[in-house]
Amino acid sequence: MTRNDSTTTTRRAGRTRIRTLASALVAVGTAFSVCGVSVCALGATTAHAQVLAPDASPAFPSSSTSSSMTPTPAARAAGITGAGTAYMGWSSHVAGRGGASAAAPMTTGAVTPGIDVSSYQGNVDWASYWSQGKKFAYVKATENTNYTNPYFSQQYSGSSNVGMTRGSYHFATPNTTSGATQANYFVDHGGGWSADGRTLPGALDIEYNPYGATCYGLSQTSMVSWISSFLGTYHSRTGRYPVIYSTFDWWSTCTGNSSAFASLSPFWIARYSSSVGSLPAGTAYYTFWQYSSSPIDQNYFNGDLSRLHALATG
Repeated sequence: MTRNDSTTTTRRAGRTRIRTLASALVAVGTAFSVCGVSVCALGATTAHAQVLAPDASPAFPSSSTSSSMTPTPAARAAGITGAGTAYMGWSSHVAGRGGASAAAPMTTGAVTPGIDVSSYQGNVDWASYWSQGKKFAYVKATENTNYTNPYFSQQYSGSSNVGMTRGSYHFATPNTTSGATQANYFVDHGGGWSADGRTLPGALDIEYNPYGATCYGLSQTSMVSWISSFLGTYHSRTGRYPVIYSTFDWWSTCTGNSSAFASLSPFWIARYSSSVGSLPAGTAYYTFWQYSSSPIDQNYFNGDLSRLHALATG
C-alpha cells in the first residue's frame, strides 16, 4: 500500500466514526425529548401508576443505602433496630410525644375496639385479644420496597381465624421510592383488598421519619404529590382508597394540613389522649383513632360493628 492509499483509508475511517457518533448523539437527544428527565430518572412505571408533575416529583435513589435507613436515637429508644422495623405510632412510644399509658377514653357514640400489630409484637395470642373484646386488627405488611413483616401470616390469618375483621398497613418512606412504587409493592405483598366483608382497605402509615428528617426531606408540595401517587395507584389496583394513618402534628408540618384527600380516604388519627383533638383540614370525623400503646396499640373504630363490616365490604 502506498502512502497516499494509507492516508485515504484513514480519512474514510475517521468520517465513518464521525457519522456513527453523530447518529448516537441524535438518538440521545431524541430519548431526552421523548422521556423527559423527570420520567426517565424514575424509570418505567406500571400501568396503574399515576403521572406526577415533574416539579413535584423528588428524585429517588434506586435503593436505600444502609446509612440513610439507620434509626435515629429516638427511634432506637422506641425499639426500632434497623430498616424495616418501624411501626405505627412509634414516636408516641417516646417521652414527649403523647406517652404510652393513656387509659381508654370516654366516647359519646358507638365505637368498636381493635388493635394494630407489627413484627414488634411477634406471634400474637389472638384468642386472648378476641376474648377482651377486640373486633378488628391492622397488621403491618410492608415498608419501603424491600421489607415484608416476617410475622405477617401468623398475625393476618390469626386475627381473621378468631373472628376479627382485619386489614394490613404499609409504613411509608417517601424519600426512597415513589408513592406508586411503594403502593404496588404493598398490594403485591399482603396489602390487597377483597369484598369479602372481613378485609379492611389497606392503610398508609405516614408519620414521623424514624431514620432522619421529620418530613423525609420533602417539601409540603412534594409530600402531597407522593401521597397522591400512592393513593391513586392503590385505588387502581384494588378499587378502594386506602386509609391514611398519621398524627395531626405531622400532617400539618409535612403536608401543610392538606385537605386534598379528605373526600377520598378515611383518616386514622393517632393521639394518645382522652380526646381525639384536631383533625386534618376537611376531615369532619375520624374513622379510626389510635389512643394508646399499652399494653399493645389500642384503637377505636368510629361506629358499631355493622359499620365496620360496611367499611370492609366497600
